[in-house]
Amino acid sequence: MFITHEIPSIYLGLTRRITVWLPPGYRRRLRTQRYSVLYLNDGQNLFDPSRAFVGTTWRVGETAADLVRRRRIPPLLIVGIDHGEARRGREYLPVEDDRNPTARRPLGREYAEFVTREVIPFVARTYPVMRSASATGFGGSSYGAVAALYTALVKPGTFGRLLIESPSLYVGRSHLLRLARRVERWPSRIYLGVGTTETSREDWNRETVSNVQKLAAVLKAAGLAERRLRVRIEPGATHSESAWAHRLPEALEFLFR
Repeated sequence: MFITHEIPSIYLGLTRRITVWLPPGYRRRLRTQRYSVLYLNDGQNLFDPSRAFVGTTWRVGETAADLVRRRRIPPLLIVGIDHGEARRGREYLPVEDDRNPTARRPLGREYAEFVTREVIPFVARTYPVMRSASATGFGGSSYGAVAALYTALVKPGTFGRLLIESPSLYVGRSHLLRLARRVERWPSRIYLGVGTTETSREDWNRETVSNVQKLAAVLKAAGLAERRLRVRIEPGATHSESAWAHRLPEALEFLFR
């Protein structure tokens, strides 16, 4: 079951759509259970093929429902936050991307405020969700992964679960890697996923995988052992919704089991 809402934002200066996926049996448990919640960026690409990039989604609803029914994860809510179309790069990045002329004048800090001070409180007022960090996750892919990671860095203690897929960690000359080295408080569990053929350029492919490995090394140095950190480098996987959908069952199970 999906429910959509329009969230007016002071920080973004506009209204943004979110889609809330409700787990099997939600109405039956409505008065007796409170839920963990996972927020994901690029909401257009998560659930509905008619709205997704080239018609391919992450299959979030189908995957989560299957894991809940098989008791691999507890019932949880998943909130897809739509991206800003032409403003996507600006909203998701805290620094400019020299490879993308549409990502000038970044709004990454404003987006972090939008998520933590407008979206999360709205969901907490509207749905029976647990409000602790351990019950709250955030994630995304590509620029959306940058936005999720950056938000977790500048809002420590907000999220206990982080799902990072194919992150564009090269932006700002590895700005996020430099920030990450100074972080003292990380989420309880982090999933990092990347493919080895993310782009058509071998040098960029090596850079993308290397940056994920560098981030993993930072996390391990900060004390995240195997129980808290999962790194999946998938041979031949591309920079695509289908690749992220393929890794989603493992990611959800690791983060929320």
